[in-house]
Amino acid sequence: MALHGVPHKLMPLDEHCPAGASRGRRRALAGLGAAALGGCASWSFRPPERGPVAVMFPGRIDDGGFMEIGYRSLEQARDEFGIPVRHVAGVPPEREPMLAALREFAASDATLVIGYGAETSEAIQRVAWEFPQQRFVAIEGRLTRPNLAVYGVRQEESAWLAGAAAGLLTRSNAVAHLGGAPTERALAARAAFAAGLHAANPAARFLTRFAGTDDDVALARRFTIAALDAGADIVFTTLGAGQAGASEACRERNVRQIGSMRDWVAIAPERFVASAVADSGYALVMAIRDLRDNLLKGDLVRRYGVRYPDAVRLSLAEAVSPQVRIAIEGYRDSIAAGAIRIPGTYGGPEFAARAARSD
Repeated sequence: MALHGVPHKLMPLDEHCPAGASRGRRRALAGLGAAALGGCASWSFRPPERGPVAVMFPGRIDDGGFMEIGYRSLEQARDEFGIPVRHVAGVPPEREPMLAALREFAASDATLVIGYGAETSEAIQRVAWEFPQQRFVAIEGRLTRPNLAVYGVRQEESAWLAGAAAGLLTRSNAVAHLGGAPTERALAARAAFAAGLHAANPAARFLTRFAGTDDDVALARRFTIAALDAGADIVFTTLGAGQAGASEACRERNVRQIGSMRDWVAIAPERFVASAVADSGYALVMAIRDLRDNLLKGDLVRRYGVRYPDAVRLSLAEAVSPQVRIAIEGYRDSIAAGAIRIPGTYGGPEFAARAARSD
């Protein structure tokens, strides 16, 4: 049975344990196993049909962005594959709370433990070391072990295309970017967007800023207004719940917006001229599918890019001209062929946004 409950609370877990061992004993045995088997390449796992898939979300699953995409995809996998699931949401993206939540799942009857988000990478690798007979997947992680795989999407590819579209569509020759928390993933998306912008329009001004938080609606609105006051006529955002504040400012000024992660063109076509779709939920579904098909392996990194348009693509509004569409298709094909190198870092200036610091 799927156990979806109130967010921000650890869901109670069934107390199943082989041979009647207590959880404490199981943890002790796991530690001994980690010491003895830490260097092994493979060993026997429990069959995938035994228990549920357990997912830890270090954030709000109603954020309208990255976390919610993952949660909805977990529901999809449950319904499509008939695999029971558990989740915990609202875990602070800090080492100790994430370790505690992951250990709770690892010590349960779960057949797979998933950490959703790059911020879980180090914690889940640690817990994978402690529980060598458990399966683990880090969505958008970067660290692996013999019992830990990484699944993710190449967000930088759709972000680069979004930057190119902005460069072709801007009328004021000024484009803004607003991010939330400056995570590794968000910084890489900013770098890719800037590269695409200047590849398509070398003369365009780029006004970029991180607000420091994904979910502050009022702060996102103030930062966006500051960028619009500086001349930007297109705004690219990589936010969670704070997206609403940026959208409010763009709506007030009748300025076009480019979204990220989900297809904002389909959600709000009156505001969004494009959206850099990068569906990490797709990666989560693929990991659970591989579990079902007995294809899940440790020490594996699997990332999906523009060659998988269900996962990564640039969505364009109907009003976008055929000329721009043709140009974007050409860029997309070049990315898929490896002909465009996307930088991982941005070395340009930050937008001061002084007006954003006060109401």
